[in-house]
Amino acid sequence: MTLPPISTQVFSLVGAFLCLFAYIGHQYNWMDVNKVTYNLLNAIGSGILCYIAFKPFQAGFWLMETVWFLVSAIAMVKAILKAKERC
Repeated sequence: MTLPPISTQVFSLVGAFLCLFAYIGHQYNWMDVNKVTYNLLNAIGSGILCYIAFKPFQAGFWLMETVWFLVSAIAMVKAILKAKERC
């Protein structure tokens, strides 16, 4: 499935915004990197950007976003499991 150019731009901006919001939130101590919210924002944002980088295939961008997504998703699962342990 190929998105129309305007949709691709909108989705890429949303993905970038989510990753940047999490990053800025961490830098200004609004978010804890060990919490679900931070990692969820990164996982969703990088997942969107990973998809956008796939067509047309941009190897470096795709690799960076895929690794970013995987690391964020694993951290999010760890944060969820840790939160469940506290309950």
